[in-house]
Amino acid sequence: MTTTVATSSFVNGHFPRRRGLILVLSSIAGFLLTVVWSAQFVDSTIGDSVANTLLGHDAKETPIQGIAAGIAFAFVSGIAGTFTACNIAAFGAVAPMLGASGSRWSKLAATLKPVGWLAVGMIPVSALYGVLVGIVGTRMPQFATAANQPGTLSSRSIQSLIVFGVIGLVMVYLGLAALGYVRDPFRKIAKRFPNAPMVFMGVLIAGFLIGRPFGLFRQMFRDAAESHNPLYGAAAFTLQSVGNIVIMALLFLALAYFTGGRLQRWLSAKPSRIAAVTAAALIIAGVFTFMYWDIRMLARREIIPWYPTAPWA
Repeated sequence: MTTTVATSSFVNGHFPRRRGLILVLSSIAGFLLTVVWSAQFVDSTIGDSVANTLLGHDAKETPIQGIAAGIAFAFVSGIAGTFTACNIAAFGAVAPMLGASGSRWSKLAATLKPVGWLAVGMIPVSALYGVLVGIVGTRMPQFATAANQPGTLSSRSIQSLIVFGVIGLVMVYLGLAALGYVRDPFRKIAKRFPNAPMVFMGVLIAGFLIGRPFGLFRQMFRDAAESHNPLYGAAAFTLQSVGNIVIMALLFLALAYFTGGRLQRWLSAKPSRIAAVTAAALIIAGVFTFMYWDIRMLARREIIPWYPTAPWA
C-alpha cells in the first residue's frame, strides 16, 4: 500500500495496493452498466409509476395547473428521476460519507453534514438555471419537442452530450485522484475550505438539470418556461434537484444508523478501503455517464455504426 498525505474528502492519502485492478474492474462495470441499461424501464416503468403514485394522477397526461401544482410536480418528478441515467451519477458523490464512526447520533450527524454541503453547491446553481428558464426558456433547446432524426443530433441532444460528457469525465478524474494516479484538484482549496469537494459535487448534481432529457423533467421545464416567471422557475428547479438526492440521502442515513457501526468499523480498520470505495463509485458513475450519454447516444442516433446493448435495452 502506498501512503501519502490526505488532501481532501476524496483523497484520504491511503491508496489501495491493487489500485490498477480497481481501475480496470470499475471501468468495466461502468461500461457494462451502459450495455444493460434500459431507459424505457427506468424512466417509464419506475419513474412514471413513482410520480403517478405520489401525485395521485397520471403525471404525463394531467396538465400542471398553477404554481403550487408545478412546485409539487417538480419535487415529485425529482424523486421519480432518482434512478434515471441522467441522475445515477449522483450516487458517486456519497462514498466519502461512509467512513463516519462513533455513536449512532454522531454517525447520523456526520452523514447529514456532507448532504448539507451538497445542497450548498446544488441549490444556487439549480435556482439560477430556473431563473434563466423562467426568462428565456421557450427559446432554449430543452423546450423543443421535435423528434430526433436518424443520422443527426438535435440541439437538445448536443446539449445533453456536452453536459453529461463533461460531468462523466470530471467524475472519472476524481476517481483517478482517489487512487493516486492524478493530483487532487482540491488539494489547495480544501486546506482552507474542507467542504469544498462536496460543494463541488452539489454543483455537478445541479448540472444534471442542464442536460436532462427525462420526460417528466422536460414537462416541468416547459411549464416553467411558458410561465415566464423566474421565481417559479427558481423554486421548481431547486426542488427538482432536492428531489433527486432525497432517496440517496435516506439510503445513506439508514446505513449510518441501522448497521450498528459495522460498516464504518470495517472501513476505518483499513483506510485504503474507503479510498477504494470512493474511487470505484466515482469511476463507475463517470464511465457510465460518459459512455451512455456520448458514445451510446451517437449509436442510437445512427451517427456511429454500433454499440453493444442488451436485448431489453
